[in-house]
Amino acid sequence: MQNKTNVQSRIQSKLQADLSPLVFTIENESHKHGGPSTESHFKLTMVAEKFTSLTRVKRHQHVYALLAEELANGVHALALHLYSPSEWEQGEGSVPASPDCRGGSKSAP
Repeated sequence: MQNKTNVQSRIQSKLQADLSPLVFTIENESHKHGGPSTESHFKLTMVAEKFTSLTRVKRHQHVYALLAEELANGVHALALHLYSPSEWEQGEGSVPASPDCRGGSKSAP
């Protein structure tokens, strides 16, 4: 298993190198989910010029392709909030909160 710093750093490096985001945040939300607290659940918020010409589905597909290795090796969930600069301005920088975990050991008696 890869250590925490390496997984999050690798995700950040790959996305920043390819997308040059204007806004970029990555949150490790693994502690909110069932099972051991690892680097398996992340929430990404990005604003990039490249997203202007892509549909929401194409944005997600692009990020999934960039992170294929991480998704195949331990990253279980990836909440993506991907915006063009104009969408970000219209939403006033608002990002939806992640839902609480509804499975695994967090909800078990």
